[in-house]
Amino acid sequence: MEILIVLGLVLAGAVYLAVRSNRPGDTTTPPSQSGVYEKPKLTTNQRQRTSQPQRFDPDHRLPKPDVTILTGSAYVVDGDTLVIKKTQVRLFGVDAPEMSHPYGKKAKWALVSLCKGQKVKAEITEQDSHGRTVAKCYLEDGRDLSAEMVKLGLAIDWPKFSGGQYKSMEIPDARKKLWLANARQNGHMGLWKKYEEKQAARKLND
Repeated sequence: MEILIVLGLVLAGAVYLAVRSNRPGDTTTPPSQSGVYEKPKLTTNQRQRTSQPQRFDPDHRLPKPDVTILTGSAYVVDGDTLVIKKTQVRLFGVDAPEMSHPYGKKAKWALVSLCKGQKVKAEITEQDSHGRTVAKCYLEDGRDLSAEMVKLGLAIDWPKFSGGQYKSMEIPDARKKLWLANARQNGHMGLWKKYEEKQAARKLND
């Protein structure tokens, strides 16, 4: 009788262990030879999944470059505008006449002459209020195209954007010759309107 009781207890214990080991979420392993239950060792992947995710640190973002550089042959649009690698670039800090204004065509061809056969380097600084790319543009020998156009008397310094960088390079009568560009800088756009109305009337009479 005692033997039957012992066998019954052993069988019941075996059934209990079998059921326990198959329970979902059980984190124990079968007993070791010493009879002590041990927690399973996690693999590297399991430790990574159970660890808390790190919060994003904005200070770890790579800084945005202050200057983007374009280099290549330049197609000249007018006295202060180029196209390099399909990007329209406005010369930094200066104002040249529009093509339909006095000295406009002369300014364009002067810039064409400067850029001919050259690889122009454009260091982009910003975009203007019209969405155009503004850049400091240099010839292969290091000459600044904005400075060269001002020295030729075919562009004037625009202090609002240049901080007066090119003012000392202006020839004495530059603002008198480029009076419409000067008017734009001073906010006198009414002079532009009157000039363009006269030009339109002249074409009709011709």
